[in-house]
Amino acid sequence: MSETPSDQRARLRRSARLSAVQALYQMELSGTGARTVVKQFRDHRFGHDGEPGEYIEADEDFFEDLLSGVVQAQDEVDKMTASTLKEGWKLSRLDATVRAILRAGGYELLRRTDVPTRVVINEYVDIAHAFFEGPEPAFINASLDAFARAARPAADAAPES
Repeated sequence: MSETPSDQRARLRRSARLSAVQALYQMELSGTGARTVVKQFRDHRFGHDGEPGEYIEADEDFFEDLLSGVVQAQDEVDKMTASTLKEGWKLSRLDATVRAILRAGGYELLRRTDVPTRVVINEYVDIAHAFFEGPEPAFINASLDAFARAARPAADAAPES
């Protein structure tokens, strides 16, 4: 069974999202900037058919948009994310991987209005499941849902009958 163009686009974006979370984590721990990390991923992790060795096939432009977008909108994304946390909790208390997931998802919800809310939340909850077996995926689901309600209030409006 061959992959439809829509399925291929979804698969490549899914890989870009996972790579973006890994890159954001790397950036936070190493202090490396987005431009450098994008180049590292393009040169050493992403590849194309016919290249020797292991590589990740991803939507590289989408990956770059996610990284640069998170960096540009980080203050706004972090402020909105912090507002979804329980009273007394700070973003800095969260695991670095959780922060990376919430930042990437928050950026998409805030600035990538071409991507449906449900898709953004589902994709990042799936990514959370790749890293965590505990309560983190449910926490990310709840946080992104609250973020979406604030960032995209019109998307939550019930259709008129």
